[in-house]
Amino acid sequence: MELLHDPQAARNFVKRVQQNGERVAVVPTMGALHEGHLSLVRLAKLKCDRAVATIFVNPTQFAPGEDLDKYPRTLDKDLEQLQQNGVDAVFVPEVSTMYPAGCTTSILPPRVAEGLEGEIRPEHFGGVCTIVLKLLQCLPCDAAVFGEKDFQQLRVIESMVEDFNLPIKVIPGEIVRDPDGLAMSSRNRYLTSVERSRALAIPRSLDCLVADVANGIIDVKELQRRLELRLMGDSDATQEPKVGGGRLGVDSIDYAVLADANQLRPIDSLDQPSVALIAARVGETRLIDNRVIGVGRT
Repeated sequence: MELLHDPQAARNFVKRVQQNGERVAVVPTMGALHEGHLSLVRLAKLKCDRAVATIFVNPTQFAPGEDLDKYPRTLDKDLEQLQQNGVDAVFVPEVSTMYPAGCTTSILPPRVAEGLEGEIRPEHFGGVCTIVLKLLQCLPCDAAVFGEKDFQQLRVIESMVEDFNLPIKVIPGEIVRDPDGLAMSSRNRYLTSVERSRALAIPRSLDCLVADVANGIIDVKELQRRLELRLMGDSDATQEPKVGGGRLGVDSIDYAVLADANQLRPIDSLDQPSVALIAARVGETRLIDNRVIGVGRT
């Protein structure tokens, strides 16, 4: 496994592989790798002949007061895991390499970035689009693999690639969950054991939503009402929330909505590919999750 730090060395690696008639897929990450990331690596190996990963904690997608400084950095362990999973090269640039002195160019995100994460974290997707475009310039691969857990991010990147006519195929990777149902995330390590138990309200609420739809409940407002109640710990969301007792669910909800699965706009009915999206806080930790409803994303 080659370790690359310089953009030109990264480009040379990809071109050398492609000149041999092989296809290359890149898996961009911020490190602190878990099984969710490694599943994307294996998908990259399945879809292409070679797999390249990137490890870069991108400062421009963090707003002031977010967890940039405490974001976990586990480079040695990450490299070991990537090598064990057959990655051919890893691009690990310095911040000064990706954002040299005097760098002022940034990307205006596509419309699908509006709302949800884009409303709560206004600077986030500008930073995501800018760094992804930079990484794809350093690594002009045939394909790029992104996880569906960050569903809006996936749609933002797909739209950017399409809008800019980039010669790369975006491949989505399915959400990977722990045995208890919690979607794998680098931020899960911040949860105490009690907080993790309460965080399970997120995947369980999504499970209940799928069951509600299967049982014939299609009123979007009612489904969202039930989703919010279950997130806050009311196991019987057909009734009004109970008063008293310790908290069973999340501490707060940033959003819990149903949207169309392509442009992520609010919907009035489930007569189109739809997705339920959640962002909620448990203690100091912010978690996101989603579930495609019905026929899924086109």
